[in-house]
Amino acid sequence: MTDTAMVRRASTKDAAISRALAEAAPTVASALTSLTAIDAERWSELSHQAIEPNGYYLPDWGLAVNASAPSRTGASALAAWGNGPPMRLIGLMPVISLWRAFKIPLPALVSAHPYGTLCTPLIDRDAAAQAAAALLQAARQAGARALILREVSLEGAAMHVLTEICLRDGLRPHVLQSHRRACLDATRDADALLREALGSKKLKELRRQRHRLEEHGPLRFEVARSRENIAATIEVFLRLEASGWKGQRGTALIQLPGDAAFIRRATLALADKGQCEIVTLRSGETPVAAGIVLRHQGRAFFFKIGVDERFAKFSPGVQLTLELTRHLCEDPDIASADSTASPDHPMINPIWRGRFAIGDVLIPLRRKDPLVATIHAALMLRQTMLGVARRGVRLLRAR
Repeated sequence: MTDTAMVRRASTKDAAISRALAEAAPTVASALTSLTAIDAERWSELSHQAIEPNGYYLPDWGLAVNASAPSRTGASALAAWGNGPPMRLIGLMPVISLWRAFKIPLPALVSAHPYGTLCTPLIDRDAAAQAAAALLQAARQAGARALILREVSLEGAAMHVLTEICLRDGLRPHVLQSHRRACLDATRDADALLREALGSKKLKELRRQRHRLEEHGPLRFEVARSRENIAATIEVFLRLEASGWKGQRGTALIQLPGDAAFIRRATLALADKGQCEIVTLRSGETPVAAGIVLRHQGRAFFFKIGVDERFAKFSPGVQLTLELTRHLCEDPDIASADSTASPDHPMINPIWRGRFAIGDVLIPLRRKDPLVATIHAALMLRQTMLGVARRGVRLLRAR
């Protein structure tokens, strides 16, 4: 966490922001509540109205994670409510304490991690300023002195409106760490995009590998969308993921009952609403790669991929991603796709050449609060220690 640059400055007229701040107080129904206490129907309505999509904060995904995923259960929520009747949910931010997130005993709230690497809160596009102000006010009422947003889209509409509210109130958000993540412009022609990204030489090599893979059986790219097909295909994905290095490290979803229960519940529930699909590449009858893709508004979210390591020399994960790229670019309902991958991901970065900024942001909740500096320093120290530990692990693995 080294970059302390301020999030870009507000541009909305001060008068509009002032009205939003004035309206915020009555919209806070409860400062902090259990995530399970949020009405799922109203949560779903908010997701349709969200100023910025986040497939990992859809209610069916969030509630499945909260129910059984190890170390991710029991989250709370900051909620913003519009003036009724009927009462309308206009903002939602799942959170946990700073102690639970990082074992730091200071009064701050942190975005609850939804398993996918995106914690951009849901904010109603028709009441964005009001919702953002109400979420910050709810955090204050809960006793927090700072709000730490993990893995948010730094240049997106949600962070923009939160920054506007903060600056109008004399608060200065700080980016704690940032990186640029791979994404796909799905409005482009897929073949032109892939030629531009990979070049003719690499594409020729991938075609050669594809032909070799076809020697084991005709290749088929399949997309499971219905509940029945998702129920069968999720088991294929789980077996493939566990067969590779994730299984060897003990991090495959099927290896922990809570993780397996979460992903089965989430994918089935989202399939009922057309918000999930599982893509599979088969050589004959043998699945060689599979991936889970969430859909929210006009954006896809590439959650995870599993491959059969027996076919590793034919790059089955890359072959699946090429087919997925064509599939998404041909879909008129999808404008973009978030890889939700780590920085410098060796597989997706060369293929999806679009980039957008992801980072962690610290938002002070009171002006000139000296405790915020302590919270910031504690986070920086933790990040430094984690960096030292990671370098040590890499050195040990290299020996």
